[in-house]
Amino acid sequence: MTELDAYERKILRELQRDASQTTAQIAEKVGLSASPCWRRIDRLEREGVIVRRVAIIDREKVGLNAHVFVQVKLNAHGRANLDEFAAQIRDFPEVLDCYVMMGSIDFMIRVVAEDIKAYERFFFGKLSQLPGVQEVNSIVALSQIKSTTELPI
Repeated sequence: MTELDAYERKILRELQRDASQTTAQIAEKVGLSASPCWRRIDRLEREGVIVRRVAIIDREKVGLNAHVFVQVKLNAHGRANLDEFAAQIRDFPEVLDCYVMMGSIDFMIRVVAEDIKAYERFFFGKLSQLPGVQEVNSIVALSQIKSTTELPI
């Protein structure tokens, strides 16, 4: 874990809110001058605290209206190949998140698709074809109450 001082925490909160801000804008908001602020941001990037800066896209405005949470259980043979499953799932652009789970399921996956028909094609053409898949439970999200990428720093 990287030790963060109060300024660095403020910088990270600002970057999470809007990474398009200039260093000068961030510096003003956190109470530093631009140079020390830039050095702190640079260090946070070099140390991997800041992984990357991205634009967050409204999925519905780009035609991705289906949001599905998928529970995957592998058979005994499949469990021996968790790494193989994980490598293959990383190649599917429809998969936004994939987690190895503890308990009755092996993976929890978050998928987006144009619509339910497109998810059905993904399910039958890709996901269910992966080796070792024993059971898939798809849960369709009806609406979104909260979605954030901001960590409580």
